[in-house]
Amino acid sequence: MAQVPQRFFDALAVRTWCGLSLRALGRAREEIDAINVYPVADGDTGTNLYLTVESAVAAVEAVFAAHEVDGGTRDASGARCTTEDRDASGARDTADGPSLADAVGAMAHGALIGARGNSGTILAQLLRGMAQVLTERGDSAHTEGPGLRLALRHAATSARQAVAHPVEGTVLTVASAAADAADGAEGDCAEVARAAYEGARAALVATPGQLPVLERAGVVDAGGHGLVTVLAALVETFTGRAPGPVAVPHARVEPGGAGAGEERATGECAEEDGEGGPAFEVIYLLEAEDAAVARLRRRLDALGDSLVVVGGDGLWNVHVHVDDAGAAVEAGVEAGRPYRIRITHFGHGDAHTTGAERPPRERTQRAVVAVVPGEGLAALYTEAGATTLLARPGEPPASGELVQAVRRAHAREVVLLPNDADLRHTAAAAAEQARTEGVRVALIPTRSAVQGIAALAVHEPERRFDEDVVAMTSAAGATRHAEVTVAERQSWTTAGICQAGDVLGLIDGDVAVIGADVSEVAATVLDRMLSAGGELVTLVLGDQAPQAVADRLEARVREAYLAVDTVVYRGGRQGALLLVGVE
Repeated sequence: MAQVPQRFFDALAVRTWCGLSLRALGRAREEIDAINVYPVADGDTGTNLYLTVESAVAAVEAVFAAHEVDGGTRDASGARCTTEDRDASGARDTADGPSLADAVGAMAHGALIGARGNSGTILAQLLRGMAQVLTERGDSAHTEGPGLRLALRHAATSARQAVAHPVEGTVLTVASAAADAADGAEGDCAEVARAAYEGARAALVATPGQLPVLERAGVVDAGGHGLVTVLAALVETFTGRAPGPVAVPHARVEPGGAGAGEERATGECAEEDGEGGPAFEVIYLLEAEDAAVARLRRRLDALGDSLVVVGGDGLWNVHVHVDDAGAAVEAGVEAGRPYRIRITHFGHGDAHTTGAERPPRERTQRAVVAVVPGEGLAALYTEAGATTLLARPGEPPASGELVQAVRRAHAREVVLLPNDADLRHTAAAAAEQARTEGVRVALIPTRSAVQGIAALAVHEPERRFDEDVVAMTSAAGATRHAEVTVAERQSWTTAGICQAGDVLGLIDGDVAVIGADVSEVAATVLDRMLSAGGELVTLVLGDQAPQAVADRLEARVREAYLAVDTVVYRGGRQGALLLVGVE
């Protein structure tokens, strides 16, 4: 079905563009991954771009959700609107929704905190550059063709400035070509977007002539291909129809089998000189002042290559390839507060390795992939044989991260445990994508980590897949779950009104107890759960919960429930003070 076109670049257009970009990158991800040879042939550029845009989409959707008004209707795109939503010129009235500045600001921030890899980090800066121009328009509800031209120009300039040593034939070249073409366009946003797309596509096809590594591999730049995909979504936003497929060269296959182009696309051509490069990719978010970041750039530039530092206003995303990952992190510590630190080793057979490749690792038959809320539980699940994905408080994983975890498990059959009711749709999307890659995935809708523990306890890989899934689902479903946490603000609950700082006891997701003492609330919750019977109590203590709470609950079970056993785990920084499971 054709997309309903947007006449202006307003908040709704931002939302539409982000959604279309995510879907387009989802379709093109494998193709982009396959041609990834620069700066490192690690085959993840498409995935990194997808995860970056997925984070941007989540941020924009959160802004719209915060502005939704009861009683409104929804237009064809799914956005809430009323009959007063557009003024006489056709522009959207933001009285009942986010402003253009709200939407592009959220888009840029989401991309910044979720940026992955070299190309994802550059894309985040491109979006930030656009946002800087569009937010300068103050309370304006929309912008037209000239404003979009300025935004595209500033995006290309700011992205180039963020890269320590810009190289032609990359996504930077494609972005500059898009801005150049947009500068010559007259008319509305649709005309500007179409010109930018055509300019970017032409520049992409020319990239092999600018970078020897691309020419030898017979491919175009992967990051540039991703940007062209995003610009195609921008055209669809304003015209209602996507441009035709991008006709670009891909890896050559020489007669007689895998030829030089294909081989280099998987391993030999990351560096222009063909020599090995740094061993690690280091990425982290950084809270720091501008002056400290300027010093950080100089230090990281001396440590390695592929340095990209994007952001501003106290928050930065740092990406660099180095041999000494510890030194790169230490440099961030000296500059400010680094967090979400990700260190990836470029292993055997990647861009920094020449010669024969190691045979692919054989897939295991079955694996369990679980989302866990704390380091302690991650260790517990890992010890039990599961592949884990850590979800820190307030940082739920995206579907792309779940797909990556499924791939990391490297199994023909996967049982997926989301361990959070709010992750149900995200996990379902990840499972569907993994199935398209030939993995048999069963999603067990666990709503708490304690249900996941129960499911994992009865997991038997030797059983038939369906039988194993049924047994795990039954064990999870038979486990009631609760948590004890602290209210962050005043709100209405099923147990009455709570104030900020109150201790809340939630049973099966609903607030059942409101109190002032952690131990008292926990004991009341446990009594209510055991009133319906039970054989085993599982307690998972958060890092801020005193051991005395567990000691008191264990004693209470021993005294009042003679036939019930208790097991206690330390969950680490899991958000809730206490998780409780009763089987």
